[in-house]
Amino acid sequence: MPRIDSFLWSVRLYKTRSKATEACKKNRILINEAEAKPSKEVKAGDVILIRKSGVKFEYKVLEILSKRVGAKLVPDYILEITKIEELEKLKLQQLAQKTYRDKGAGRPTKKDRRDLEEFL
Repeated sequence: MPRIDSFLWSVRLYKTRSKATEACKKNRILINEAEAKPSKEVKAGDVILIRKSGVKFEYKVLEILSKRVGAKLVPDYILEITKIEELEKLKLQQLAQKTYRDKGAGRPTKKDRRDLEEFL
């Protein structure tokens, strides 16, 4: 049975295994509603809850895998069961970011910071 940090990396929920390990250490990963250390083993049927940027993503483990898989094969191993309210919260956050700053605009300038401070 694989470790939770390895599994999260294998199914492409985290870009690196060390980021998955860090999330486990910060108690952002729950397995069946219990906090998970990076070495916790995952089995088929487990429900994994991941807290990222204020949104709670839920996944059900369908099958265990030993190596990282391509993005097209991920649905064979996990099923996303995230609640609709959480997905709407994510969309709202993304819209707020778009209205605040144009994509590709780079870092805020000193003038942008002053304008923002004046506004607040």
